[in-house]
Amino acid sequence: MNNQKSYIIFIVIKSLKNNKPPMRIALAILIGLHGVIHLFGFLKAFGIIEFNAIAQPISKSFGMLWLVAFILLSVTLSLLIINFRYWWIIGIAGVMLSQFLIFNYWNEAKFGTILNLIILACALIAFSTLNFQRKITAEIDQLLTQSQQPEKILVTEQMISTLPEAVQKWLLSSGIVGQELIQNIYLEQNIKMLMKPEQRKWTTARAKQYFTVDPPGFIWSVKLNIRPGISIVGRDKFVAGKGEMIIKLFSIFPIAKAQGSPKIDQSTLQRYLAEIVWFPSAATSSYITWEAIDEFSARATMNYKGTKASGVFYFDNHGNFKKFIAMRYKEASDLKPTKWIVSATKIEKRNGISIPVASKVSWKLDSGDWTWLKLEISELKYNCIK
Repeated sequence: MNNQKSYIIFIVIKSLKNNKPPMRIALAILIGLHGVIHLFGFLKAFGIIEFNAIAQPISKSFGMLWLVAFILLSVTLSLLIINFRYWWIIGIAGVMLSQFLIFNYWNEAKFGTILNLIILACALIAFSTLNFQRKITAEIDQLLTQSQQPEKILVTEQMISTLPEAVQKWLLSSGIVGQELIQNIYLEQNIKMLMKPEQRKWTTARAKQYFTVDPPGFIWSVKLNIRPGISIVGRDKFVAGKGEMIIKLFSIFPIAKAQGSPKIDQSTLQRYLAEIVWFPSAATSSYITWEAIDEFSARATMNYKGTKASGVFYFDNHGNFKKFIAMRYKEASDLKPTKWIVSATKIEKRNGISIPVASKVSWKLDSGDWTWLKLEISELKYNCIK
């Protein structure tokens, strides 16, 4: 029994050292304990120890099955600790064998069913998460393949000479002139979100996003940990002028899905338009037209594959991006659009180009401004796919 305790303590310490999430640590401990119980079944069958938890005699043939179950659960534990994405395959095999043994020793072992159900549920979540990630990866590959540009093109002053003065000043200030025309982008974001106006506590999340400029598109994926053990994943995309959004609980249960609506398409296009401030050379794209308002602002209209929308970019005295304002639909069911504001809160140089690395996003509701999103870019790469 002392060896059992030492083994479990080792698991916990190793997990903590590797910064595993608390629920992963709890699952590791559960699998470890469950595995050790199966080891005791094997030891009882061969008369090595007394195991009073199971009063029935265990034959040596069944004892070998208890040993195999222990090995399967131990391998599952090891794969879980090293974060191997396919740990769930061995885990399901271990659970199936374990449950077979429990059925044969039901009176004493029936409570092990609870542990098996927990492990099985976690394995199914891991399987669904992997499938969800594979779907996103396939979408990203398709998006980036369409945007590959063999020719290296530099941004010149002549390319921006026909744009409104405020836009020219922004592009010159950003440092994009003389740089390579940006064709694709990869970035990671640290996010804080409020799901509804009355919410007070911010939900944290991590997001990854890929953009292409020709053709215009993006794939954005996010994972939110709502509470310990409760995760939500989401994916937004804009491809071929169409928008789509999906949100799932535990990567399994759909919470929301929006697609096939002109309002969703328009809203997603406006998001893309607002986010070109992260890759300024996109402002020269043929699908974006500019209209001067004054020396500090200009209206941009994006028209691509039948989806069209506009918004106003505002800049400060130095030409830095200040904010973007558009009338945008929050939901496909909205009868009218709502004022949507994206404001820069920090400007920094990344890869030689000045961009807003931190921003906040607000809706102008009848009840007042609702700032529902704060984000900061933690990593940014340009032309990562050649």
